[in-house]
Amino acid sequence: MQPITILSIIILYFGVLILISRIVSKKDSGNDAFFKANKNSKWYLVAFGMIGTALSGVTFISVPGEVGSPNGEQFKYFQFILGNAIGFVIIAKVLLPLYYKMNLTSIYGYIEERMGYYSYKTAAMIFLISRTIGSAFRLYLVVIVLQRYVFDAFGIPFWVTVLISLLLIFAYTYKGGLKTIIITDTLQTFFLVSSVFFTIWFICSSLNLSLPEAFETVKNSSYSKIFFFEDFIGSRYHFVKQVLGGIFVTIAMVGLDQDLMQKNLSCKNIGEAQKNMFTFTGIFVVINLFFLGVGALLYIYANNNGIAIPADASGTPRTDLLFPEIAFKHLTIIPSVIFLLGLTAATFATTDSALTALTTSFCVDFLGMDKQTNAQRPNMVRTRHWVHISFSFLMFLVIIVFNAINDASVVSMIFRIASYTYGPLLGLYSFGLLLKSRNVNDKLVPFICLASPFITLFISLNSSLLFGDYVFDNELIVINGLITFLLLWVTGKKSTNTGLLKA
Repeated sequence: MQPITILSIIILYFGVLILISRIVSKKDSGNDAFFKANKNSKWYLVAFGMIGTALSGVTFISVPGEVGSPNGEQFKYFQFILGNAIGFVIIAKVLLPLYYKMNLTSIYGYIEERMGYYSYKTAAMIFLISRTIGSAFRLYLVVIVLQRYVFDAFGIPFWVTVLISLLLIFAYTYKGGLKTIIITDTLQTFFLVSSVFFTIWFICSSLNLSLPEAFETVKNSSYSKIFFFEDFIGSRYHFVKQVLGGIFVTIAMVGLDQDLMQKNLSCKNIGEAQKNMFTFTGIFVVINLFFLGVGALLYIYANNNGIAIPADASGTPRTDLLFPEIAFKHLTIIPSVIFLLGLTAATFATTDSALTALTTSFCVDFLGMDKQTNAQRPNMVRTRHWVHISFSFLMFLVIIVFNAINDASVVSMIFRIASYTYGPLLGLYSFGLLLKSRNVNDKLVPFICLASPFITLFISLNSSLLFGDYVFDNELIVINGLITFLLLWVTGKKSTNTGLLKA
């Protein structure tokens, strides 16, 4: 597919999103609509739209690519997905009732009530830093794809591509916020899900396979092994490690993250929010299984047609570029367009949601907009716009830094360290919910939450020295949360308050 065709489709796509934004925000562009969608979202729209937020563009291209990577990933990732599903159920049954009971706009309001001012600001700051880095990283990896297959042909520099991407996102989110995103994410998830199913259809047609034959081909291939029970000590991919990691990563990075929880809190009541979470969980598991199936079919297609895995400038194989390579250069125009729509939807559904959540958290947790009077509302909206612009610009700067580093191992480490920062949130909430008779030393909490990730990183880097041949993976977030929990307990004191939030 020609670059000008790809660019035209992207322009048309964002034109539709901006039009939807103008229609949705025409009647109400106030802070209540921006932060909470007026607490009137339909649970089934939220459930479907959350798929687009949960499955970033990185998932869209990396999960299929990893199926046949040199490390032999196969379908190992599905073990982690099963852990995710358990984590989602825990969120629905434990955290959502708490958030609804307290009628929260920002979920970190619980920390303020339970632990104090410094703990509250620390929890909110952890989210702001983690989500900014994580979302910028996801957008960065996909902008590289757009740059390689589209904008390089027009001589457009990388920083302009990034700026254009963020300006387009800003254009359809700055007024309506969450109210707009509930609608646009539903549309974008439709494109994402459709692209997965249509990609399977087109690859099967190219391989002259019916769908049942394709299923048998994938099942009998070397790519489809799911469960790994060998070598618990030395393998990252053991079933227990992956499921355990999936559970706690989900609780920390979804249940304790303003982004996805903000959508849940826009439902009318706790019953609808829980229906949303359970429905979302089922769709999430199924769609990830199909992503893995796409990966197996891509490698079978590449092997049959002599297509090499794309490489970067140094000659290192880039499995995450196999999907766009086949879609743009080896399939016909229709599957190429469908792939482009799916990739664009996955990328921008994640980033637009993140920008809205970052703006909400800063406005509520640091500017106290949920506590201001009606007379202050005009100034509040103007301030919110500037906060939204500022986070867009900050994300732009972070992506430019990633590109300047231009080292996959360093960037991967940055992303992994960003995920470590959710460990302290896991420790904070666990302490608050489980140790009802003990308070934290509020002023020490920022230092504890700063120390815990570094202690965890030290343990990870020296695991062979400390634990022999044991290899850590996603279960490190459990270690991180446990360290935070223990430090909070050691420095805390017995509570004399037996109020509602302590119970």
